[in-house]
Amino acid sequence: MKRTGVLLLAVLPLLAATACLSVASDDSRGPDAKRVEEAGSLDAEATLADPAKKELAQQIVASAENGTLDWRSAYGYVEDIGDGQGYTAGIIGFCTGTHDLLTLVEGYTKAHPDNALTPYLPALRKVDGTDSHEGLDPGFPAAWKQESKVAAFREAQDEKRDTGYFGPALRLAVGDGLGLLGQFVYYDAMVYHGPGSDRFSVGGIRTAALKEADSPAEGGDETTYLEAFLDARRTAMLAKRPGVNTSRVDTAQRRFLDEGNLNLRTPLEWKVYGDTYKVP
Repeated sequence: MKRTGVLLLAVLPLLAATACLSVASDDSRGPDAKRVEEAGSLDAEATLADPAKKELAQQIVASAENGTLDWRSAYGYVEDIGDGQGYTAGIIGFCTGTHDLLTLVEGYTKAHPDNALTPYLPALRKVDGTDSHEGLDPGFPAAWKQESKVAAFREAQDEKRDTGYFGPALRLAVGDGLGLLGQFVYYDAMVYHGPGSDRFSVGGIRTAALKEADSPAEGGDETTYLEAFLDARRTAMLAKRPGVNTSRVDTAQRRFLDEGNLNLRTPLEWKVYGDTYKVP
């Protein structure tokens, strides 16, 4: 469900540090934690880079993107959900209409040319930016599911998530002085809206929020700023698609904020699309 756009490089220099997250690391807390500390920002223990906290973030996102807390079960997910973005697939909803699915498959094919998705690359390039299935039906969904059984393709999805969404969102949030809830709020927004500067992307939503409240990095109150950000995000969602379900904001993130849970302490309970989820 992402939208393409220009990365927020002009908004925050920290985003320049979002190079590929290495798979191997001597740090038991994981490569994301190490990179946050190398960036000279918040201690990784206070960020979603901590493996246990990152796991929680993936669970909450998966509840909205895939209707499950078992996010690892979603590597093979693929369907057209009728949102105008073509096929939505994988662990965070890569889309045939929003360029990220295309770049994922292109990058994966360079390393693994003999894969089930290779025959669909010409069609993926042709439909990029549209909701068309031309050249993809009927075999693309089956090919995606087949390739998702391959460990290397699952790793490619992880890397695309981290370099395209999780890493940029985390560094932007850290730069704005946000704690764990705020970091998740930015991450979920990045997954849904995509990086960019227009009013429907994370950059535009952030700009709208900053007009209403100062970020903690600017001396503002964190709760007040997050309220402004969630308000701006909800407005963007409804402006883009009138009548769209906004429960991932209203009865999930807003609930955590109303409870004063700025550190995403467990146990957590929230509701998305009418379903209730709990993490003990």
